[in-house]
Amino acid sequence: MDLNGHKSDSLLCDSVFLLLSRPSSTMGKKSRVKTQKSGSGANTVISPKEMMNLISELLQKCSSAAPSAGKEWDEYIQIRSLVEKIRKKQKGLSTVFEGNREDYFPDLMSWAQENGASCDGFAVANFGTEGYGLQATRDIKAEELFLWIPRKMLMTVESAQNSLLGPLYGQDRIMQAMGNVTLALHLLCERANPSSFWLPYIRSLPQEYDTPLYYQQDDVQLLLGTQAVQDVLSQYKNTARQYAYFYKLLQTHPAASKLPLKDSFTFDDYRWAVSSVMTRQNQIPTEDGGQVTLALIPLWDMCNHTNGLITTGYNLEDDRCECVALQDYKENEQIYIFYGTRSNAEFVIHNGFFFQDNAHDRVKIKLGVSKSERLYAMKAEVLARAGIPSSCVFALHCNEPPISAQLLAFLRVFCMTEEELKDYLLGDGAINKIFTLGNSEFPVSWENEIKLWTFLENRASLLLKTYKTTSEDDRSFLEKPDLSLHSRLAVQLRLAEKQILEKVSASGREKRLHFQKKLEEGAPLPHFEESDIALLENSDTDAKLPIILRKLEEVEERDGLQVEEEPLLNGEKVGYGTVESQEVSKDQTEDESELSANRTEDIPKENSE
Repeated sequence: MDLNGHKSDSLLCDSVFLLLSRPSSTMGKKSRVKTQKSGSGANTVISPKEMMNLISELLQKCSSAAPSAGKEWDEYIQIRSLVEKIRKKQKGLSTVFEGNREDYFPDLMSWAQENGASCDGFAVANFGTEGYGLQATRDIKAEELFLWIPRKMLMTVESAQNSLLGPLYGQDRIMQAMGNVTLALHLLCERANPSSFWLPYIRSLPQEYDTPLYYQQDDVQLLLGTQAVQDVLSQYKNTARQYAYFYKLLQTHPAASKLPLKDSFTFDDYRWAVSSVMTRQNQIPTEDGGQVTLALIPLWDMCNHTNGLITTGYNLEDDRCECVALQDYKENEQIYIFYGTRSNAEFVIHNGFFFQDNAHDRVKIKLGVSKSERLYAMKAEVLARAGIPSSCVFALHCNEPPISAQLLAFLRVFCMTEEELKDYLLGDGAINKIFTLGNSEFPVSWENEIKLWTFLENRASLLLKTYKTTSEDDRSFLEKPDLSLHSRLAVQLRLAEKQILEKVSASGREKRLHFQKKLEEGAPLPHFEESDIALLENSDTDAKLPIILRKLEEVEERDGLQVEEEPLLNGEKVGYGTVESQEVSKDQTEDESELSANRTEDIPKENSE
């Protein structure tokens, strides 16, 4: 199994497989670090007391109770204003490397080779709009092991514990609970150390990223009304809170007295480290193989993303990350890996790029049976027997079928009449019938199918009306020649959400008309027989799998089932029939969910870097 819980396509049978997705790497021999403390652009030195007052104000603002619905943007503006005030005071104090990023790639390759990584068969190259990536220098066959990185080259939570950061880590519960934050601080400490073992890697990382943390306010504003905006605002708020917390900690905690960050720790430094980790972190086994830990994986993280299968794993016997080729590559072709089944919202927010041909794109929809409904108890019981909560976040997909077996089952139960509910609770073969709820071949009734597809068609149409622009508006916007990259990413994501909803609405209409015809023709209803259980269990088709034998949709599998009482529609309460409506995205209150962009599925790397 890879880290994402997917089966690995690799032939490395004796390895422990993880989902590894791409970061970016760097390297170098002697550090040419430049901390600008005076000269062009540097402001008058701010007093420590004045800075601490600003930091305390920021921490208080970011730690206050979540704003009421519709007030999230106002809060973001206030937090951003404070951050910009701090950034202005810190101008010229951030650490930067001299020269261009590509100047350090030769050092990266040399360092990797000296430390046991494979460097034969590829080189780092610039692929234009895709940024830097790995280019084959010879023909590589599909499933050929072409890249491996030994553990000693990885930056991990364990290596952080064994560094100068160790004493602070041992006494700070935030760092202990959040490996991603630990990695970010580890990265900053090593960047400031001229003799760091990882300096060749760190110097090859981008100086800036295209994550929303780097967006201008106008770029973020383009996302208002989308599903993605709440995660973007939460990401910024949580990053600002983390920065303020650690700034105070570094200035006051005795265990931080010898850390290089104590004298220079700007918001821009932390934003860079957070983005480096967020776009690159992956889970690997600990040295004993008993647990997993977070890691940055040099060189391998240069690979860009394409559709396919996970082909990277961790070989415990040789103690190294290993990657086999996703497909045949000819000399001079770019070598890709598959980052996992991420939506474009996840790619934009956590990786900094939009993938045009994303076969796994989706939007979230929150549905729930109203507790005030007369049939609530019966519907909740049928759903419970199928392993589905009565209130849950599902996914609407960009391809056919647009809904999963789980969502089909939920909608069937939601639309059941009292007699149909009794049949699934008390009727003959009631237990076996539960297995058919997510199977498209065994409708509850033609009327039930008409109801559920009508509901889905109307719900998608309703959600489309909540956007401030139309799809045509967005397409016209994208034709502007002077559009910035960040504005383009925001509008591409906004348009992609609408396109999915448009497809779902069209699919709902098509299915509704199909079942209306069945009803009008008096077509016989397919009946489930006990002998059909083999069909349900052995089919590869998602819709034919018994609901209780499957994990929930990938959104639920990764994020956990998000069960909530208050229905939200693009940030506002909305009533529609007796179902609780969509939640654009749950307001994240845990810092960990922000820096870690990857719950159980970590896909590193910025495709545009």
